[in-house]
Amino acid sequence: MRIFAVDTSAKSASAAVTENGEIKGEFFINTMLTHSETLMPMTDALLKSTRLSLSDIDCLAVNTGPGSFTGLRIGIAAIKGMAFAVKKPCIAVSTLESMAYNLSEPDTVLCAVMDARCNQVYNALFDVSSDIPQRLCDDRALTIDELSKELEALGKKVVLVGDGAKLCFSRMSGIECDLHIAAENVRYQRASSTALAAERLFEEVKTVGADTLMPQYLRLPQAQRELMAKQKLSNK
Repeated sequence: MRIFAVDTSAKSASAAVTENGEIKGEFFINTMLTHSETLMPMTDALLKSTRLSLSDIDCLAVNTGPGSFTGLRIGIAAIKGMAFAVKKPCIAVSTLESMAYNLSEPDTVLCAVMDARCNQVYNALFDVSSDIPQRLCDDRALTIDELSKELEALGKKVVLVGDGAKLCFSRMSGIECDLHIAAENVRYQRASSTALAAERLFEEVKTVGADTLMPQYLRLPQAQRELMAKQKLSNK
């Protein structure tokens, strides 16, 4: 089974192809260029390098959230277009769950964190003691202080991953917890992990059509929140 996956949920962008749990190829870039500039050239280069075409792919996967509102829409739109063209099924992957496939360590909890601003992070916890991560909570948005208290209560080794890992590690330096930050090469969202997560979802028959693939936001976009706040004030 071959899966083509992309991630555009944060500042970095990546595309990958896996086959039966083996990474066949991956392109990863973390620059100031927009995803609309980098994603399609990466996709083209990846497919040429692996000597594959989209018709050779069994399923297309994408991280659908949480993450950057603009970034998510770019990745999802790209996958929808490709899936429509070759009539292939899609898999929607939680950005946080995909990061649980970055590493596995005995007796370890992986804490996936993405900077949600306003002193909040998008977060989910996973037991990564085996090859298949076990989810410990739903995806959520919470404050760093709230997450710190929860990690202290776990009583286990915790490894931070995600673009919010460095922020949380510096803010949590004083908590009573065996806290670590993942190495740079396995810290961020990667399309290869998205593809590995998608393989498991494919086996569970959790595919969707390109027409139903949608972003999964944990909270409203900032512009919409600001508009609602203004409307609330004007109605007083």
